[in-house]
Amino acid sequence: MGDMANEIKLLTGNSHPVLAHLVADRLGIEVAKTLCLNYSNNETSVTIGESVRDEDVYIIQSTAPGDINDGLMELLIMVHACRTASARRITAVIPNFPYARQDKKDRSRAPISARLIANMIQTAGANHVVTMDLHASQIQGFFNIPVDNLFAEPDVVRWIRENLHVEKCVIVSPDAGGAKRATSIANRLDRPFALIHKERPRPNEVGRMVLVGDVEDKVAILVDDMADTCGTLAKAAAAVKDKGATEVMAIVTHGILSGNAIETLNNSCLNQVVVTNTVPLGDKEERCPKLRVVDVSATIAEAIRRTHNGESVSYLFNNTPI
Repeated sequence: MGDMANEIKLLTGNSHPVLAHLVADRLGIEVAKTLCLNYSNNETSVTIGESVRDEDVYIIQSTAPGDINDGLMELLIMVHACRTASARRITAVIPNFPYARQDKKDRSRAPISARLIANMIQTAGANHVVTMDLHASQIQGFFNIPVDNLFAEPDVVRWIRENLHVEKCVIVSPDAGGAKRATSIANRLDRPFALIHKERPRPNEVGRMVLVGDVEDKVAILVDDMADTCGTLAKAAAAVKDKGATEVMAIVTHGILSGNAIETLNNSCLNQVVVTNTVPLGDKEERCPKLRVVDVSATIAEAIRRTHNGESVSYLFNNTPI
């Protein structure tokens, strides 16, 4: 990486230090010294322990389940601190974008909170945003600054090729919204594709499920961008199993796994649940023997390296870094 250590400043808050250190190791640099803590009145305090004047600064902050708002506030204050300290360019690296599901006005008086978050990140002083598998790619249009939406797909495709018999697989989207993501993976693996149509009576509650496509005697791989409460995944898995799939597994980019998700997964007919490390998992790997983790830190590190050197990032949309 040459003299990258003198040029890139990599900062992180408290949301996902493990990922930040993996990225730093990959780039051959240290994570810059910062101190993020809450005062006793719960105000967030940020101290940056080294100079960032005229530096290219990257702030890695993903959203940890349970304290999304703390993580967001830390990010905004860190961006602002760097802006005030005369950083040359500030890139917010947010693998799991907060409030990404509140991206449209789908009923009266609904907020478009993802747009609000975009405004806040810009106002704080970010020049560039790097994220991964945005829930809706149009969120990029909420910003007036460049947004690079990286895909976990190359890492996922590689994992499938290395761990499964591809010729026995069928790729299944658990809902119509994720059809594009699933078909893309199916095409790259040259495998068939199926889709589940679900009727939702209210948010986070799933009604009837109808499978479109053939999964009989195949290993069904449910593909989605995030697994939150996992109710949909468990029901989708059951629907696929009912239609004769020999095995059902899920591959999900953001393993948020909030609430009773772990119990839901343990009690479901899923054989394996593969998530990436965009979101910190804490003790969930111990509590759920079905969990497998794909490391995407190399892709994030390579995006940072390419951005820093003024190279094209689109190479990473189809390829994993070597």
